[in-house]
Amino acid sequence: MTVRDLPLALLVAVTSFLPVFRGHETQVGELPARPFDAAAIVAFALLCAPLAVRRRWPAVCLALVSLGFVSAELRGYHMVAGTALPLALLSAGAHLAHHRRITVIVLSAAYVPLAVALDRLGGAERLDGYVTFYLGLAVIWVIGSWLRSTRTAEAERRIRLAEAARAAERTRIARELHDVVTHHVTAMVVQAEAARYLTAVPDRLDETLSAITGTGRRAIADLRHLLDLLDPGHGTTREGHAMLPSTGDLRTLVEQTRLAGQPVEFTEEGEPAESAGSAEFVAYRVVQEALTNALKHAHGNRTVTRVRYAEKEITVEVGTDGPADRPGSPAGSGRGLAGLGERVGALGGEFSAAGRPDGGFVVRARIPAGSPV
Repeated sequence: MTVRDLPLALLVAVTSFLPVFRGHETQVGELPARPFDAAAIVAFALLCAPLAVRRRWPAVCLALVSLGFVSAELRGYHMVAGTALPLALLSAGAHLAHHRRITVIVLSAAYVPLAVALDRLGGAERLDGYVTFYLGLAVIWVIGSWLRSTRTAEAERRIRLAEAARAAERTRIARELHDVVTHHVTAMVVQAEAARYLTAVPDRLDETLSAITGTGRRAIADLRHLLDLLDPGHGTTREGHAMLPSTGDLRTLVEQTRLAGQPVEFTEEGEPAESAGSAEFVAYRVVQEALTNALKHAHGNRTVTRVRYAEKEITVEVGTDGPADRPGSPAGSGRGLAGLGERVGALGGEFSAAGRPDGGFVVRARIPAGSPV
């Protein structure tokens, strides 16, 4: 900070010796000018040197510069370096953090005896001149205070943005964990429950245990993939970006759900647009969450999944027959459906999840295509 402010101190000092600025000194009182002497050098140093710490120690800078200004004025040293006073005042208004009100009161109170002393020493300044000079300094202080409040508001805005970004990132991580973990763990729970009743059928028991093992391995793979998404610098693909699941992975998702014992009918209409962007990822998550809920709350009931691709949107509908909840089914938190609504809404789409008159449940989503991932 000192290094940054040192050029200003040097500039004020050098300017004081330039003939072009003579007659334009910052002064009050209009005392007759007197030649410079050793005391003038001290006053000059007090005016210029403290500017090098005007932001680091604004109170010290203002105090020393004020002392130098008062000394110069009382002894009649007309110096261009007197410009340091408004500069120090501006810096104090902008950077002084503590005792601001006391500083204003002390400076204002000190100005009165200075004006009286200058008048008694033969100063030609009239009362309106003293008032104008004081008001000019007051305006400079106000400008500095405005700069400080603006800087503080900007800092607070950046803090709010950073906090919002962190909250959004935490929400994104929670969604991804929910989507990845819940689906596989639900499938494993359902398969494990079924295995309890297959001890007398070794072939089917072995098949079910193999399915549980496969689901666990896929869960581990998806968790590693999620870590790649959260840490782009490690294990990335596709030109440095972690690959996101998309509608191209839906058939694999449906087959995994079938292996878990859920009868799923799956149909696709049309072809995904080349510029579908994150719409494909969101469509995948909608189907994944709907099938997970079908496993949890309507295991064994017919589930129909339809995905239709249009030029500018992807439409998803997943409906499950029968009761929305069966005895013993795991309780849901509602986090998944709420997260889907936010995902779809972020792309400007429409999402709904509601029971049907026949006791089933249906999830629908219309997702505009073309938003980049």
